[in-house]
Amino acid sequence: MVLRAGLALLTLGLCAGAWALAFTPHPLPGADGTPLQAIVRGPLAPPERFRVAVIPGSGCAGMGTVAERYFAGLLHARVLVLHKRTVAADATTAPADCGADFVRHDALAPWLADAQAALAAWQRELASPPLPLVLVGISEGAELLPALAARLHPAALVLVGSSGLDPAQAGRLQAERLGERAAWDELARAQAGAADDVSVVQGRSLRYWRDFWHWPVQVLLLTGPWPLLQIWGEDDALVPQAAYRHFEALAQGRAAPYCVVRLPGADHGLQAPGHDGVQWLWARLERWARAPERGWCSVFTESP
Repeated sequence: MVLRAGLALLTLGLCAGAWALAFTPHPLPGADGTPLQAIVRGPLAPPERFRVAVIPGSGCAGMGTVAERYFAGLLHARVLVLHKRTVAADATTAPADCGADFVRHDALAPWLADAQAALAAWQRELASPPLPLVLVGISEGAELLPALAARLHPAALVLVGSSGLDPAQAGRLQAERLGERAAWDELARAQAGAADDVSVVQGRSLRYWRDFWHWPVQVLLLTGPWPLLQIWGEDDALVPQAAYRHFEALAQGRAAPYCVVRLPGADHGLQAPGHDGVQWLWARLERWARAPERGWCSVFTESP
C-alpha cells in the first residue's frame, strides 16, 4: 500500500474528456525558468471581482479535463490552476501509474519554489487595478499555502480537504486509522536513514518523504495574518476526522479570522449524495466577493 495515497490524494472522479474550453493553457516559469503547465480562465460574467489561484492535490493527473465543470460556480473570478513539474494539465493518469520522471521530481520543497516563481510571474502579468486574490489549496496543495501567502499577500486562504496539521502528524493519524502503524514506523526509519534521496519507498522518493516529514504547516497557518477557511467532508476516507478536529480546536485561538465548514456525508472531494460541496464553496466565495465588508466568515456560517 502506498501510504501517501491514503493521506492526501485528491479523489475528484477525474475522467477522460474534452479539454475544458473555457480554460486555456498558460505556461508559467518555475524556479529555474522551466515552464510549468497552468491553465487560466477569465470571469464567466462581468465584472471581474476577484482572482483565484489553485494548487491541486498530489498525484500526476491534471485538472484540465474537469476544470470547466469543477470551477463553474466561480462566475466573477479569474481562475488559475497550477500543475507540478512534469504534470500535463490534461493528463488523467492514475496515482499508481505516475512515471519515474514524476517520482524523481516530486517533493514539497522544489514544488514550493516552482509555485512561488510561477505565481509571482502571473501576478506581474495581471492588469490593474489590483483585485483580491484567494489562494485555494486542494488536499496536498494546501501544504504550500502559508509559504505562498507570505510572498503573495492574498486576501484569504481556503483549505479544501486538508487537515491544517503538519503532513507527518496527519499522516501518522491516518496510518493509525488504517491499522498501518507498523508500515508508518518503517517509513519513518527509512526517511531518517542514510539511503540516497533517489531511493523509492512506498511509491515516493526519500527526497519526497524527507520533505514531508519536516514540512511546517500548522504553526504558519495558526500565526498567519490571512483569513482562513477550512472545508472538509465528514466521510473523508483519506484524511481522518481526528486530524481535522485537532486543527479546528487549535485554530480557535487564531488572531486572524478562521471559519470551518463540515459537510455531512461528503467525501474527500466534498461530494455527497445529492450535494456538490465544491459548487457550494464557490457560491459562498462569490457572495464574499460581492460584499467583502461583511467579513470573511459571514458567508460561510449558513448551513451547507
